[in-house]
Amino acid sequence: MTTPLIGVSKSILKIKELISHVANTCLNVLITGETGVGKEVVAQNLYEESIRSSQNFVKINCAALPETLLESELFGYEKGAFTGAHRKRHGKFKTADKGVLFLDEIGDMPMALQSKMLHVLQSGEFSPLGSDQDFKTDAWVIAATNHNLEERIAAKKFREDLFYRLNIIKIDIPPLRNRTEDIPALVEYYSRIYQTEFGMDQVEKPNTEVMEKLCAYTWPGNIRQLQNCIKKQMVLNSWDKIFAELFSENLTLHNSPASDIPAHPPLANGTSPNATLEEGALIAEFVDLSTSSEKLFEDISLKKIKKMASDRVEREVIIFVLKKVGWNRSKAAKILKISYKTLLYKMTEFKIQPPVK
Repeated sequence: MTTPLIGVSKSILKIKELISHVANTCLNVLITGETGVGKEVVAQNLYEESIRSSQNFVKINCAALPETLLESELFGYEKGAFTGAHRKRHGKFKTADKGVLFLDEIGDMPMALQSKMLHVLQSGEFSPLGSDQDFKTDAWVIAATNHNLEERIAAKKFREDLFYRLNIIKIDIPPLRNRTEDIPALVEYYSRIYQTEFGMDQVEKPNTEVMEKLCAYTWPGNIRQLQNCIKKQMVLNSWDKIFAELFSENLTLHNSPASDIPAHPPLANGTSPNATLEEGALIAEFVDLSTSSEKLFEDISLKKIKKMASDRVEREVIIFVLKKVGWNRSKAAKILKISYKTLLYKMTEFKIQPPVK
């Protein structure tokens, strides 16, 4: 059973609309987004809404296999084509004929194999290993990647012509932290799924406080991480334990190459986050305390202030790490345990600019 595309955010609604328009065109589709956002779910929904839904949906992970094995998996081979090829075997392109071939993690496909992939997409023909005969395929190719392919093209790690051949229709899935309004629906859906899977009679729904914490978390692992947390909560029956683990992980900078980066960087005013603040000092950073009581209380919204505080902390930590690594964004992204694309997005969102040289 295909997992539906869950969400009420504008981005998810636009993706659903795009799927309905694209499904029967069979144009090549490139799905982009961070790890865990649901790229395969989008591919499966494209397949289910298409006229090919009665045919095979074939998936292959381009990052999981070495080049020689990936080639034989894609194109198949003849008996005796190589040591151990004791019988003829069809490849994924043959199995997906008239159906869908989902190429997951296409950005990790070796360069040598990319040229063969380009040939298939251009001509619709392929040749199994050990064969001098060409075969036709009518597989609808849907590809996905968590890489920035334009950057890999610039680094000579991905063919530009293959990129344009794949990127006829592009579907970019935003990370979960940018569409927190989808979290309640996702929690409800997966809670029901796992309730059945675990054979539970009843599952307690998260209260308002729990849901606010779920929405406040940044979810670096996206929907996949949220799924794991829901499973874990069903076993432990304690959201407190889940949150203690989540927020502890989120505040720690792992694998730091600079030994002098403290676990808790100083705030903008130079004070330690553990320092004792005068009453109202923290609130004063986000709300004008000199205004009248009536207007003051209108401005105080816990959710609003929590978001502002979270953004400020994120901005301070990102700037701190960037300075420590000499504004090397790749190294900073690795330290912060986020993707390079996410770091660039954050720098734009928080108006972070490297110093002018």
